[in-house]
Amino acid sequence: IYGLGDPEDYLQMRLILARGERIEQRQLLRHLTELQYVRNEVDLRRGSYRVRGEVIDVFPAESETEALRIELFDGEIDNLALFDPLTGALLRRVPRHVVYPKTHYATTRQATLNAIETIKAELKDRLDELYRANKLVEAQRLEQRTRFDLEMMAEVGYCSGIENYSRHLTRRQPGEPPPTLFDYLPADALLVIDESHVTIPQIGAMYKGDRSRKETLVEFGFRLPSALDNRPLKFPEWEQRVPRAICVSATPGPYELDKSRGNIVELVVRPTGLVDPQVEVRPARTQVDDLLGEANARIAQGDRVLVTTLTKRMAENLTEYLDEHGVRVRYLHSDIDTVERVEIIRDLRLGKFDVLVGINLLREGLDMPEVSLVAVLDADKEGFLRSTGSLIQTIGRAARNLRGTAILYADSVTRSMRAAIDETARRRARQLEFNRAHGITPRSVERRITDIMEGARSDADVSRRGTRAAPRKVAEPAADYEVLTPAQLAAKLRELEARMYQHARDLEFEEAARLRDHIHALRERQLRS
Repeated sequence: IYGLGDPEDYLQMRLILARGERIEQRQLLRHLTELQYVRNEVDLRRGSYRVRGEVIDVFPAESETEALRIELFDGEIDNLALFDPLTGALLRRVPRHVVYPKTHYATTRQATLNAIETIKAELKDRLDELYRANKLVEAQRLEQRTRFDLEMMAEVGYCSGIENYSRHLTRRQPGEPPPTLFDYLPADALLVIDESHVTIPQIGAMYKGDRSRKETLVEFGFRLPSALDNRPLKFPEWEQRVPRAICVSATPGPYELDKSRGNIVELVVRPTGLVDPQVEVRPARTQVDDLLGEANARIAQGDRVLVTTLTKRMAENLTEYLDEHGVRVRYLHSDIDTVERVEIIRDLRLGKFDVLVGINLLREGLDMPEVSLVAVLDADKEGFLRSTGSLIQTIGRAARNLRGTAILYADSVTRSMRAAIDETARRRARQLEFNRAHGITPRSVERRITDIMEGARSDADVSRRGTRAAPRKVAEPAADYEVLTPAQLAAKLRELEARMYQHARDLEFEEAARLRDHIHALRERQLRS
C-alpha cells in the first residue's frame, strides 16, 4: 500500500536487448544510468554494472544469482549470456533479455526535467512561508538539501530519497493517492491476507503513522510539503484498489465478518489429524501452585509449557517463583529484541528450558509441536489480552501436540471465555468426527529445529557456490578441557570467543553459532567446578 513509481514510466524505461541489435556503447551506458544502475568496476552487485572494453556486465536489480553479459562488436550486440556473478561461470546464452529499472521510482528524462521545475516552484513558495514565520534555520536547511537533490536529478536522473518527490515525478495533484503495487497487478489478481484480524487494522493505521512522522520533517525544514504525498494508501483508497481477496484467520475480525456477510469457509481439519486442545477452567486462587504441579507433570513427559500473564511484572515474578522451585524457565516480553526472542523460542524447543512465560504469546505466532500445555493466568480479566480472539489464538498454541491442553485460570467464566471455550469445543468436535469418518489417527507435528542464522544463506547461494567445504572443527572434545586449570580454561575461553567473533565478521554464522554453544557449555562447567 506504499507509493511506487508510475507503472507506465516503469515499463517505458525498460531496456530491451536482442542479439544482432545495433546500439552504441555510450547509448547503452546512458540508458543503464537512467535506469539508476551504478557503474562499479570493483564489486559487481545488484543494481550495478561494469565495463571491460566491449563487454558490459550488468547485475539486474531483480536477480540474486544471475548477471547479464553484453558483448558488443562494431556497434552491434554480438552475444547475450547469463553468468554467475560470483564465479564468473557461464550459465546459458540468451537471444533476448529485458533489463528493468533498479527502482520503481525511475522515470523518463523529460518527466525528471518537468519535475525539477515544479519542485523549484514549490521550494520558492515554501521558503517564503518559512521566512515570513522567521524560521531562518529551517529555510536554510530546506534550501540546501533541496537544491542538492535538484542538482543530482539534473545530472544523473535521481537522488537519494527521490521517493519524497514522487508527487512531482508522477504528475499528481496534492492529496491524490500515489501509484502502488496494486497498479502493477493484472485485473484478475488475487490477494491473500494472512492473519487478517491483525493485518487489516494495521492498513488503516499506516497512513496516520506515516503522516505524523512526515509532518515533523516538513515542519523543521527537512522536506518539502509534497513529501506528505509519498504515503501509504488511506483505508478507503485501499478498499477501492484491492482485487479479489481471501482473508485467512483463526479469529476473523469485525471487518472480515461484515464483508463476508457470515459466509465463512472453515478449514478446521489438519492433515496430521490433530485436534484442538482440551480446555479446562480452574480456580485462579490457587493458579500458581496448580500451574507448578501441571508444569512438572508435563516436563516429566518431555513436553514444554507456555504460560501467559497480564503484566510484565507478573511474568518476571512468576519466572522467579518457578525457578526457585527447580523449573527451568524463562520469560518473553516486549523489552526483548527480535533476535533474542527467536533464540529463546529455539532454546525452548531444544529443551534448554521447559517453561516459557509471556504476556501476549499469541503475537509471537508461536508454532511449537513440543508444547503440550498452555496456561492462561487470570483468564477472567476482560480486556485486549483476554478477549475472545486472544483466548482462541492462545489456546491454539497447544494444537500442534497430541496431548495438547489449555488451562484457563479464572474465578468466574466471562463472556469472552465462554465464547472461546465453545468455539474451541465446536472445532474439536468437527475434527474428531472427520478423523473417525476417514480413519485418521492423529500424530504430532514434527518440525526440524533450525538455527536462527540458518536463513542467512539461501539455497541458491549454496548451490551456486558448488560443493561446500566441510565445516571446520570449532570445538575440541570435552576430555581435552578436563586437565586444564581454571586459569588455563579462562584463557581458552577468551581464545574461543576471539575465534567466534572472527567467524561472525567473516559472515560464517554457522561456525560462530557452534562456537557460541560450545563456549556456553564450557562456562557452565566452569561454574560447576
